[in-house]
Amino acid sequence: MAADLANYMTMAVPRYTSYPTAPHFHTGIDADTYASWLAQLDADAPVSLYLHVPFCRQICWYCGCNMKLVGDREEPLRDYVDVLDREIALVAGALPARLKVSHIHWGGGTPTVLSGDDLAKVMATLHRHFDVRGDAEVAIECDPRTFDAAKANALGALGFNRASFGVQEFDPRVQAAINRIQPPAMVAAAVEALTAAGIERINFDLIYGLPHQTTEMLLDTVAQCLGLGPSRIALFGYAHVPWAAKRQRMIAAEALPGASERFQQAERAADALVAGGMVAVGMDHFAFPDDPLAKAVRTRRLRRNFQGYTTDEATTLIGMGSTSIGRTPFGYVQNASETGAWARAITEGRLAVAKGVCLSEDDVLRGRAIEELMCFGTLDMDDLARRFEAQQDWADDALAFLRPLEADGLVTIDHGRVTVTPAGRPFVRIIASSFDRYITRGPCRHSAAV
Repeated sequence: MAADLANYMTMAVPRYTSYPTAPHFHTGIDADTYASWLAQLDADAPVSLYLHVPFCRQICWYCGCNMKLVGDREEPLRDYVDVLDREIALVAGALPARLKVSHIHWGGGTPTVLSGDDLAKVMATLHRHFDVRGDAEVAIECDPRTFDAAKANALGALGFNRASFGVQEFDPRVQAAINRIQPPAMVAAAVEALTAAGIERINFDLIYGLPHQTTEMLLDTVAQCLGLGPSRIALFGYAHVPWAAKRQRMIAAEALPGASERFQQAERAADALVAGGMVAVGMDHFAFPDDPLAKAVRTRRLRRNFQGYTTDEATTLIGMGSTSIGRTPFGYVQNASETGAWARAITEGRLAVAKGVCLSEDDVLRGRAIEELMCFGTLDMDDLARRFEAQQDWADDALAFLRPLEADGLVTIDHGRVTVTPAGRPFVRIIASSFDRYITRGPCRHSAAV
């Protein structure tokens, strides 16, 4: 890689699953604010639901998510489900009507630590308070180490139609270094169980930049994953942020591949996925051409939210559970991350909002610009100005930042249209950041761009 492009690899920028991004949420947005936003929602517009389960049976040292180690204990899970059940009813009571639901996503943590009965209890409560459309996507994140045919059958019976597995890397040395031992046969058995239960839409997550990982290891993992027949694969860069995720201190920084090796891993793995018949979706997702995600790219209906790239077009995402984030047309909210504080609020009959941010007209405009670049790699700034009735010079600050990137071959700028070049695709987060009026250039603690 040319020296001038190598400088971009270590630039720290957000992943832009929201705009403004989560570090800019503040405590000025509270439960009363959120309740007023919920009351103003369009009663005829579908919404999406996100349910967060912050528990895992084992700790993965690479993980930066908000989670609690539950081990073999069941009581904390039952208690959590009881409060989650009450939160669903509390949120529904703040809505203007019984709303339609187009997407449901369970994340964590590991949602499948819950028993089939507990999952059934929560799903029944959702159906009591919302109209879940017959074509709704109902997805859940799974851990193959604690998954079996009985759990797969329970998911199938409850109407789940998409499941996601964190494969990360199959090499045994890397798995040991991140404390996640799951041989390929274990993942294959989980896929087989899901397919037998009628759940054929399966996602895999892979990670590059892990300790001791080489390009050859990752390419071998990609080949094995393609052989298991998932419909989508996400390829993420490991974000080493031990100051934020203390469990990452178990990973020796000197065992991590350098910036050039990370870049090669990302590029070679992406090439292998495309060679295997998948279509690149955004900066880090891949899907087969007949998958709805790939179709959404072709029709420019792809969107980006806290679950990454999605076909979900709902303008409202209601988050439930501790630390969950939601979005309304008026702003973002995030629940208390500490499960005790979250549970106390719900038990006292209060929405558990800890912070958020109100969206200005400029936020909505710039958020859409960032999303279009992240999803499609192109942006017509003049057209966006017309759609949002903005001044024609609204993006002058972004253009000033983009000119050096244009000189380095990462973008082209032609009559108000910004286009990410093939060389610029790995750096699309940097390109998108040109429209971020909140970002602080220089030392900061986002993850590396590649």
